[in-house]
Amino acid sequence: MKGKFITFEGSEGSGKSTQIMLLAQYLKNKRKKVLVLREPGGVMISEKIRDILLDVDNKKMSDVCEMLLYMAARAQLVEEVIAPALTKGMIVLCDRFLDSTLAYQGYGNGIDLEMIKKIGSFATKHITPDLTFVCDMPARKGLSRIRRVKDRIEQRKLAYHNRVRRGYLDIAKKDLKRVKVLQGDNPKEEIHARVISCVERLLKS
Repeated sequence: MKGKFITFEGSEGSGKSTQIMLLAQYLKNKRKKVLVLREPGGVMISEKIRDILLDVDNKKMSDVCEMLLYMAARAQLVEEVIAPALTKGMIVLCDRFLDSTLAYQGYGNGIDLEMIKKIGSFATKHITPDLTFVCDMPARKGLSRIRRVKDRIEQRKLAYHNRVRRGYLDIAKKDLKRVKVLQGDNPKEEIHARVISCVERLLKS
């Protein structure tokens, strides 16, 4: 792949969406070819799966069904957009990727992590981010930032979101080269400066 793949991860309300947009604008100002995506979603089929996943009425969805739906949405996004864009040499910024499934469905719901990794590798065509940022913040504080009606995942108990947060930090600890933890409580300009520093090193490598 000629391009670069950068993902942003984190618990609810941690500020990752703000940081991905700031980085996108920074790169566009430098005349870089940038593509910004979100998961689940990004293409028509994946957006329809997103609606199913986040619908609060789907209370009977099993943990395994949930995990596989996330993978299905991801597989379609990779096939339609991510793989072609990277082949063309673009910088792809994605709001969530496979680490989200590990954190939410693995650490959060207790699904076997190795199983998620195997299915994830198949669904993503073995594409791995070159750089991942995890926006970290206490789960309670992040959830309190959400002003709209919470979706099916966001409505889960605080204990679940605490497990997700611990999962992200564990993922980062096990892959220090790829995953950089950002303190979501810090001023957004300070966080953005660290993001730029890491991205510039990646682009020069």
